[in-house]
Amino acid sequence: MKNLIRHIRQSLSLKLSIGILLLAMPIFVITLGVLFKYSRNLVRQEAVKRATSTLNTTSLRVAGYMKTIEDATNSNAWIIEQNFRPDTLLHFSRLIVMLNNNVGGCSITAAPDAFPEHGRYFSAYSVRLPKQTAQADSLREDSIATVLEAEYDYFSKPWYSMAVERGESCWIDPFDDYTEGTLSAPGVIASYSRPLRNARGSLLGVLSVDLSLSRLSAIITAKEPFPKAYFIMLGSEGQYLLHPDSSRLGKESIFSIADASNHPDVIALGHEMTTGKQGSMTVTVDGEPCLVCYQPVPGSTWSLALVCPHSGILKNYRQLTFFILPFVVIGLLLVLMLCRRIVARFLRPLGSLYRQCRRIAQGRFDEHFPRTIRTDSVGRLQNSFAAMQDAIDRHVGDIRHVNDQTMQRNQELQQARQLALDGIRQKTIFMQNMTHQIRTPLNIIMGFAHVLGDNFGTTQDEVRKITSMMSYNAMLLKRMVLMLYDSSDTGLNEEQKCLKNEQVLCNELARECIDVTHGRFPDVRVAFTTDLPDDLHVLTNRTYLSRSLLELLYNAVKFSDRQHVSLLLTKTDARVLFIIQDVGPGIARDEQKQMYVPFSKRDDLSEGLGLGLPLAKRHADTLGGDLSLDADYRQGCRFIFEVPL
Repeated sequence: MKNLIRHIRQSLSLKLSIGILLLAMPIFVITLGVLFKYSRNLVRQEAVKRATSTLNTTSLRVAGYMKTIEDATNSNAWIIEQNFRPDTLLHFSRLIVMLNNNVGGCSITAAPDAFPEHGRYFSAYSVRLPKQTAQADSLREDSIATVLEAEYDYFSKPWYSMAVERGESCWIDPFDDYTEGTLSAPGVIASYSRPLRNARGSLLGVLSVDLSLSRLSAIITAKEPFPKAYFIMLGSEGQYLLHPDSSRLGKESIFSIADASNHPDVIALGHEMTTGKQGSMTVTVDGEPCLVCYQPVPGSTWSLALVCPHSGILKNYRQLTFFILPFVVIGLLLVLMLCRRIVARFLRPLGSLYRQCRRIAQGRFDEHFPRTIRTDSVGRLQNSFAAMQDAIDRHVGDIRHVNDQTMQRNQELQQARQLALDGIRQKTIFMQNMTHQIRTPLNIIMGFAHVLGDNFGTTQDEVRKITSMMSYNAMLLKRMVLMLYDSSDTGLNEEQKCLKNEQVLCNELARECIDVTHGRFPDVRVAFTTDLPDDLHVLTNRTYLSRSLLELLYNAVKFSDRQHVSLLLTKTDARVLFIIQDVGPGIARDEQKQMYVPFSKRDDLSEGLGLGLPLAKRHADTLGGDLSLDADYRQGCRFIFEVPL
């Protein structure tokens, strides 16, 4: 298989042949598909005609079968009406069954109390029994049993009640007439019932002649136009009167076994048949599409349908497909071979050109291509390649020279980059050393400033102002040094390695930060509001949390009216919120994108290094929380510092 694929990839003639075949195949396949589809439609139309013809013939046979039942009933009804006596009813019942082979049974039932000597009920019934059940006794001869039925409520039976209610002859949909203690017909039967009346028009009883569905089924299924085809017959309510599955007869209907959402076509077929319409449609039965032709049975409310599965209709059509496909495949292979021979003949001169191109691919630019006197496309292509090789040979030397110069420049750039990296490292070391060296003197200055302030007492206002200014500036220097240290690589590494397992009381820390802010700005009062209990704590790093809150409070005091600075503590289900709010100019919308960028300030002359908000944002991320600006607050700035519970 791999060799075949490699051969196809390497053979231009085979590729072109396959390409031509691929271009021709869609046209061929489409043409063949249209032909097959047209043939399929013709087969289906022929199947509809054949199925309709068979259905018409069968329907006429059923109508004739039913007509014999009606004739047997009507021709004997007047004699029974004139001789309506108990001793004659048994005789007429047996006579009707015996003289009509299509009759499965006959029942002559009297109206209530028609014969008082026999009680309220009187029913003479004869039934044609299968030969294997017939016995030779006084009541059973020639496989016909005649009995005077035991008393039972036959007035509620459909073959009696419907005839009485309508007052005329009518067909009764098939039913199971089994009644315990009486002689019953085997299986499901259909009856033609006629009310019996005397000369005055009074009801005498009902004459009911039974149609044997098993015999009717044998007549209907005697001819099948297609393999797997079968007949079904529905009553007026959609119940099955005839079906290959005898367990459904009289018990199930076409509507009870089909779900309207999953089988709408079956439901539609049921409505078409029960409303007495005639036609054909495609219905999916038991997962297989079927052609169903249907029409009403003349003289009744029943409908007969012929179900023809597509697998039976298209059996010969599909067999034809299996014969045609091999010939199609063989024909395509022959076309492919012929195309390859023709294309290979035209492309043969390209072989030498291919070998020459391989020499170029191997780097042998100094081997000049021979020129040709051919003027066709292949000859012009070969001469163009020869000219191209000469040009390549001239430029290869230039390219090598440029490559040598490029390598030298790259080495110089690498050295310059290394020097730049060394400078960055030296700058980082310098920042670290500077912060370390400045921190100790600043602490000493702050210590002596506190000593001076305490020793001179309240009488030395001038000295206290000086020491207060010294303390403030020393704290300012310390703040800037801490910012520089935190912004260095060492500070970042320390922050990333910090432990977040200190239990920090939220309200206590907030008050401490307010006290520190008040120490820096004695004239500013920070309003404090909390929704949290004093014993609520979070597991975090106290140092970075307090630094962040102090920076936010410092900015709120510095960039506000110093009269409306507040700190609010609240919480959600998972986080504690430190909300620092002020009244002032706020931060312009176009400046909000840069407020977390290190060393970014409102202007170059403003106080600070531009590290407060970036470091507070970084500390919040390190502690697992977040720092955000409330964009809906318009009177100044409202920063929300979130810490997880």
